[in-house]
Amino acid sequence: MLEILRIRNLGVIADAELNFSPGFTALTGETGAGKTMVFRSIAMLFGAKPDASLIADGADAAAVMAELAVPADIKVRLLELGATVEDDVVIVGRQVPLEGRTRSVIGGTAMPNTTLVDLGGEMIAVHGQSDHMKLRKPAHQRLILDRFGGVKISDVLTRYQDLWAQHLDLQHRIDSLSADSASRQLELDRITSVITRFDELQPQPAEDETLATEALRLGNSESLFVAAMQAGEAIGGSDYDGEFVAGLLTNARKALEQSADLDEQLEGFATRVRELEVLAGELASELTQYASAIDASPQRLAYIEQRRSELKQLAREFGTVDDLIAWVEVNRPRMELLQGGDEHVSELKMELAACTAQMLVLAGDISKQRHLAATAFEQAVRSELEGLAMSGASVSFQIRPTDLGPFGADDIELGLVSRPNAPWVPISRGASGGELSRLMLAVQVVLASADPIDTFIFDEVDAGVGGAAAVEVGRRLARLARSSQVIVVTHLPQVAAFADKHYVVQANQGQQVHASQIREVSGEDRVTEISRMLAGLSDSSAGADLALELLELAASESHSN
Repeated sequence: MLEILRIRNLGVIADAELNFSPGFTALTGETGAGKTMVFRSIAMLFGAKPDASLIADGADAAAVMAELAVPADIKVRLLELGATVEDDVVIVGRQVPLEGRTRSVIGGTAMPNTTLVDLGGEMIAVHGQSDHMKLRKPAHQRLILDRFGGVKISDVLTRYQDLWAQHLDLQHRIDSLSADSASRQLELDRITSVITRFDELQPQPAEDETLATEALRLGNSESLFVAAMQAGEAIGGSDYDGEFVAGLLTNARKALEQSADLDEQLEGFATRVRELEVLAGELASELTQYASAIDASPQRLAYIEQRRSELKQLAREFGTVDDLIAWVEVNRPRMELLQGGDEHVSELKMELAACTAQMLVLAGDISKQRHLAATAFEQAVRSELEGLAMSGASVSFQIRPTDLGPFGADDIELGLVSRPNAPWVPISRGASGGELSRLMLAVQVVLASADPIDTFIFDEVDAGVGGAAAVEVGRRLARLARSSQVIVVTHLPQVAAFADKHYVVQANQGQQVHASQIREVSGEDRVTEISRMLAGLSDSSAGADLALELLELAASESHSN
């Protein structure tokens, strides 16, 4: 359940905080005042693609935070992810900058945006003004039916889709091997040529880099020898003409030791110089050994250059030697497959046939469960439509067999029968805007009974609805709020009157909204707001009378149920 919502720099909302309760909450206000931005803040928090264009003018980022009361199973998962959950409440947040990536935090721990989206998907159903238009799309209609069918469909569908992925892979391999024999032979010849030469050379990982380093050293052996010998003699003496480091250090030590008995500090200096003598001697010896070990063999250099040339020629089209090795690892099995030719194709076709047979069985099971779910769904939605001023209307699915596809072998279409004895018409063509709004509400209520959701959030769920139908929408939302939290952005007084809590967003068109301008109304203030929504005038006496009558109707309905 959503308990607290904090919004910063989103659209016209500069700074606001709302406290929500169980039951039905309505948000109202003049057009452009910012009430829809409250809805968008929730959609941004739990949506996969936040819209940076909604950031307030002059702000670097928008931020939304919420406190959610979470059930025990989700609490356990959040704790496993490292989130902090106190008294079964977790604080979640998302920051959307003008530039760069969004940041999501759950329980004080930064987490991937998808984790926050998944959390919202399990607890909160968010429906915008255009969401009811999804009902027109066959893909969405299939999703509705499958969700209503629950695990009886999802379990089988998951197994089917695993086979579908295997089916696609097998078909791709068959098509590849079934290419004309000339193309297949050309591919085989190319792979065989490269791998044969590869096996002859047997290149080692990063060998091209190792050989380049050694070639550089061999090609400059004389310079390296001279540098090492001169440095060694300058440090250790021998044939060096002039003072050398080791000798100077010896003189320095002796000078210090002669006077060390006069000041113990000189003894310390002498000790340190003695250590430098030892180090200088070791370094001079190592430089001499390095110079002696330099390989100036022209035969070795010639071998390396030849080896480098051969490796470069073989790896030319792949890049480095490591790229060549990776290519060979991938294509050696491919070579063996191409050599098998028709025999491999026959084996793959047998695997494909077995896979298809299993898919047909599972597709049949899915179709059977869909028909059963469709019957129950249609009955449940018909009952909901009765309570939404669409008496006599019903919906039904047409499920027709089709070719195997990623979701089974059913062509699914949802249709509307607007009144008794009226023809079945696809929803994509036969439902008005008001009917779609009520259908969407009915569908969500029915889905909630099969797959419960803690919180429903609607923006203009009453679009295209008015009069008696609006009262029925308000009544149905109030009923839904008995089992789930319901938050609605609405422009209809008939809907707002049924709310348990009523917020009003007050601001002039285009101006920034602050916390003081989103306030809860009750008593006379609520009557004034309902009157404004009814008559357009907050101080209309006739509007006030109608507002009182409407609020009393809603109160009596809630008390009687």
